[in-house]
Amino acid sequence: MNVPLRSLTLYQLADDYLTALDALAEMEDLPPEAIADTLDGLAGTFQDKAVAVAAYLKTLEAEAAAIKNARTAMERRETALLHHALRLRDYLKGEMERTGLTRLDHPYLALRVQANPPAVVVEEEGMLPARFTETVTTVKVLKAEIGKALKAGEIVFGAHLERTTRLVIR
Repeated sequence: MNVPLRSLTLYQLADDYLTALDALAEMEDLPPEAIADTLDGLAGTFQDKAVAVAAYLKTLEAEAAAIKNARTAMERRETALLHHALRLRDYLKGEMERTGLTRLDHPYLALRVQANPPAVVVEEEGMLPARFTETVTTVKVLKAEIGKALKAGEIVFGAHLERTTRLVIR
């Protein structure tokens, strides 16, 4: 075959080896040394190519592992940044509330401390009336139902409405 070794695929080299093996088996007058030399040459070429493919495979696996490690590091960094942002958001909101400045307008940002809708706070799950709970494998508190009842003026033992605030940055 007149194709350079680098352009031959491992599959083609395996085919060449098997073809040569079949051809050598059919030749009766070929000396054993010639058969051995031919097979050794083809096997060596195949082995070289197989080693190159294996080295490339190891490179791909190492690159995949590096990507996995980088992803893990980036996820940790993302979590740290989000926690830091949350702490700063709470700090800024708290200082704005402390100073009484609940709205700040700036050419780049608008900040305001905004009231959230009332949230149901369950103080004692066991004290809630049965209609506000649902038994599955655990007790599921129906906060929406408790909220409706509390907003309608009904007293729900074990729960109350609580209004909180959040910082809005646009």
